[in-house]
Amino acid sequence: MTDQSPPDRPPATLPRLGEIGLANYAPYLMNRIMGRYNASLRDEMAGLGLTTPKMRALAVLSVIEGPLIRELAVYSVVEQSTLSRALDQLGTEGLIRRETDASDSRATRVHITEAGRALFETLWPHMAETHDRMFRGIPPEERRAFVGTLQKMLANIRKHDL
Repeated sequence: MTDQSPPDRPPATLPRLGEIGLANYAPYLMNRIMGRYNASLRDEMAGLGLTTPKMRALAVLSVIEGPLIRELAVYSVVEQSTLSRALDQLGTEGLIRRETDASDSRATRVHITEAGRALFETLWPHMAETHDRMFRGIPPEERRAFVGTLQKMLANIRKHDL
């Protein structure tokens, strides 16, 4: 058996969702997992004045220094218009700051402030605990293989070089 993906098949020969079943359909499973992950954090985020887009932006900014807004939208998986509103709120709250890009005055870079980092660090233990719960009972080698598979899947479908 090879590692190559099967050749494209005509739509009429593809199995229907009813034949595959929801329990075997990866996008459905990924949506369920992420829906549950976000729901697990919702109360904690609300208590900190965060929404999912604001949390995602702070999470990315805690790891990546000064991305352009369009890069932040890709990394945080948030529509740019939704992200813009979240960044306005984060800026008003003193959790991020925006800077004009040194090489392109039309572009803006976003930076997390110390207050933003401190707020994110308050949420992080809950995020890490929820993450660990998802992998409970899964051996480290299986976990690494799964993450490797996700990385390959993302490379197959991504639109951006980020």
